[in-house]
Amino acid sequence: MRLEKDSLGSIEVPSDAYYGIHTQRALINFPITGEQTNPELIRAFLEIKQAAAVANHLAGNLADDVADAIVQATNQLLAEPFDTNKFPLDPIQGGAGTSTNMNVNEVIANTAIELLGGQKGDYQLVNPNDHVNMSQSTNDAYPSAGKLALVHLLEPLQRELSALIDALGDKADEFADVYKMGRTQLQDAVPTTLGNTFHAFLKPLRRDAHRIEIAAEGLYPLNLGGSAIGSGINVSAIYHENIISELAKLTNLPLKQAHDLFDATQNLDAFIVFSGSLKTLAVNLSKMANDLRLLSSGPRSGLNEINLPARQAGSSIMPGKVNPVIPEVVNQVAFEVIGNDATVTAAVEAGQLELNAFEPVIFYRLIASINHLTHAMKTLRENAIVGITYNAEQLAHDIDFSSSYATAMAPIIGYNAAAKLAKESLKTGLPLRQLAIASALFTAEQLEHIFRVEEIIINSRTKEHGVVLRNSIHHTVE
Repeated sequence: MRLEKDSLGSIEVPSDAYYGIHTQRALINFPITGEQTNPELIRAFLEIKQAAAVANHLAGNLADDVADAIVQATNQLLAEPFDTNKFPLDPIQGGAGTSTNMNVNEVIANTAIELLGGQKGDYQLVNPNDHVNMSQSTNDAYPSAGKLALVHLLEPLQRELSALIDALGDKADEFADVYKMGRTQLQDAVPTTLGNTFHAFLKPLRRDAHRIEIAAEGLYPLNLGGSAIGSGINVSAIYHENIISELAKLTNLPLKQAHDLFDATQNLDAFIVFSGSLKTLAVNLSKMANDLRLLSSGPRSGLNEINLPARQAGSSIMPGKVNPVIPEVVNQVAFEVIGNDATVTAAVEAGQLELNAFEPVIFYRLIASINHLTHAMKTLRENAIVGITYNAEQLAHDIDFSSSYATAMAPIIGYNAAAKLAKESLKTGLPLRQLAIASALFTAEQLEHIFRVEEIIINSRTKEHGVVLRNSIHHTVE
């Protein structure tokens, strides 16, 4: 063990630990979730600390050897696999993220100290506060690191969202000529195609991709240089002019300086907008999952229109039962993301005066939303969507015995007369086609077109769409 001191006194730190006294105190104070800080948040902090060292060196405030050691240390840490022994803190913590900021400062400092030939804890060589944290405050470093982490994590989410949209598009094309009953309020409506159903799944996701892209633009302005409460205290003009450009070069991201340099209390509205875009994606995915479960319900007593790939046995007691486990897990992720959005909203609202103390839980839940949505979309695509098949006999039976053709009859014989035929079909169990022929209300040509499903359905992806009859055969029955 080694003894380290701070303004509160002395405390022992494991002799081989790269973290220091502030991290040790936080380990004691915040045993909350049993998880560790997300690696992407640590990565973002390391990038910020490297850019800060370069900017401070340009300003003449950081000696050559210290600046070089910090840059080498951050490069080394960025290249290494993430080590929870170095970054062990719980993601939920008091202090507005100061503990995570200091954890990174201490690990960089001790890594740099070793590079300079010193022993861990010899902070005269490289000091976590005076050198690594120079020109920064947790007020500006923590929200900036959180934004960077979210941007980094968005890349795989956007890839998976695009891949899911493509997979749904492939199914929409594959099922373009597969006819089925459409439903409203879970009751028979009018015929459509299974292709239209899958196309309806992907359209909201395309809008979600656009919404997320727009919302992510609010993550690029960073308030680095604002220091404590946006005051710019202990920040040189040269640092202020260079910190964002140095970080942009390092991350290859279109970062920019925030219009004002106030801390997160002044710019956390961007997180509400971003969280809302993730929630909307979750809602649309959950709606799709609901529909997939309904359409595949059965196999004997449900709709049984489609078959989801069988992924695992569905019951410990009922032999042969297979459950829609992939849509079910997507539903659950969606429920979580909706809850995360409520947490983010409450945490942003709770900020007081010049600082929001609740940034740790904001990033904890936003990161979870991104990661879990990414994985949920991947498993939905790979383990459900690409393997879906349809039950032709069931679909044909539903259409043949549907009373929905009454909708196409209404322009010819009137709504009430068509409703009478539909009710008779439901009451007697006789097909509507048989009753229509017996009614003598239609010409042979009209009957041919009313009941030719392939002619009355126009794919909704064409300019012309809807259920239509040729105008030339419309006439009024006297």
